[in-house]
Amino acid sequence: MIDWIDFLIVFVAAFLGTAVVVSAYSLGIRLLTVSGRTPIVTPAEFTDAITVVTPAEVRKAEKRAAKAAKKSPLSDAQKRVALIGAWACFVVSACAVLFGIYLIVGEHVLKLLGLA
Repeated sequence: MIDWIDFLIVFVAAFLGTAVVVSAYSLGIRLLTVSGRTPIVTPAEFTDAITVVTPAEVRKAEKRAAKAAKKSPLSDAQKRVALIGAWACFVVSACAVLFGIYLIVGEHVLKLLGLA
């Protein structure tokens, strides 16, 4: 027998948790970009990769990011606040993930350690 109320509670909690993690991380990336620190990740080369980014394309992306950072209308203080906000968003996202992991396995780990 399925307890639909409990199922609904778990569904809503998972949905809200996902929304918090994705929203906080997205806002963090946006604030990081606004602060002039555009994250550029060079792709790893895999043997079965569909597309491979050439070193010239990577340099071009880095050049565009540097140019965009120079054009920023924000003052240094505003950029600093955006950077702090970005890291705060990343911390919120990480804490939400860790709390979700704790909800899943925390009680079992505490019992194994003899703390519960």
